[in-house]
Amino acid sequence: MITDIYLPVLPAILPVLIAANGYSYFAAALLVTAYNITSSFTQPVIGWLSDTRGITISISISLLISGVFIGLMGLAHNYYLIMAFAVLAALGHAFFHPTALSIVSRSCTSENRGKLTSYFVVGGNIGYAIGPVLAGALVFWLGLRGLLILIIPALVMIVLLKFLLPGGMTGACDAPVKVTTVSPVAASGKPFMILLVASILRAWSVYAAITFLPMFLVSQGYTLFIASMIVTLMLLAGVAGQVMGGSISDRIGKKEFMILGLVASVPTFYLFFVSSGIIAILWLILFGFALWSTFAAAVAMSHELMPGNIGLASGLMLGLAIGVGGLGVAVNGMIADHYSLAAALGTIPIPLILAIVLMLVLPYPWKAYAQRHG
Repeated sequence: MITDIYLPVLPAILPVLIAANGYSYFAAALLVTAYNITSSFTQPVIGWLSDTRGITISISISLLISGVFIGLMGLAHNYYLIMAFAVLAALGHAFFHPTALSIVSRSCTSENRGKLTSYFVVGGNIGYAIGPVLAGALVFWLGLRGLLILIIPALVMIVLLKFLLPGGMTGACDAPVKVTTVSPVAASGKPFMILLVASILRAWSVYAAITFLPMFLVSQGYTLFIASMIVTLMLLAGVAGQVMGGSISDRIGKKEFMILGLVASVPTFYLFFVSSGIIAILWLILFGFALWSTFAAAVAMSHELMPGNIGLASGLMLGLAIGVGGLGVAVNGMIADHYSLAAALGTIPIPLILAIVLMLVLPYPWKAYAQRHG
């Protein structure tokens, strides 16, 4: 939870950075892109090192890096210095996930992989939901310097980890991870690549929504604090979807649930876009529930498709997919600069439609078919 509090802070404060420093939408979006790209290239490397060398990074160190450099953004006024802090904070975030998910995967079977993966990531999703409103409140009350307070949660958690996990996570990661039951298509790398591309497209829509919704809501007359609260409600709905989605995907099939969640997210977003007031907020909450519910199922599928390289699979799904998907944020930024902020938001569901097509052709067994013909 604490680790992922820092992840959405930068998108949440973009309206303030734009107003205070006169950044264009493209320049502001490029900060988020730099954060995501740095994480995307680092996480697969960390996962590979965990799989092949048993090398892990202490979660205390990763927390400290994330907290300190997100906090220092509140003191910086130079664009390139803020960019540097974003890149360093991204490194802290990247160190955590591959090793941690390797440990989770060791505890799973094919029958409960979705559920247990969702239990693990729900902490991160709660932090991800808290991050925007926490950052928005601090900046609203104290200005950008208030971000320095965000260092405190990391310091508190580091102290707790010293007592709860004296050796960090390094002692728990010596044994190689093996998935006991895997998909019959796991021998080929093609299914994983299709799933990875679908996850990249999904990440594009996720980060574009998180980045541009606060600015759009502010442009509609909401204060930054209220806009951050609305985005937080969407992300909290995503947490609920995550928990429910993991268990449901185990029952009805991971592929089936992925398609269902992606399909449901498209009309709910457009209905938000054409509605107003409380109705619009309700549609946005349903959009968050549907879209975020697919995450645990996708990660669980990746572990079954790469059973001998769980750390690498985790790094690619949480690192490369998210970072490359973050490139799309810059594309939406250019659309906003050349056309309008509304146009940038209106294109958000397009990558989701492409992801649906890929999931339909993914060579991964349909659970209902397997049950009838097993």
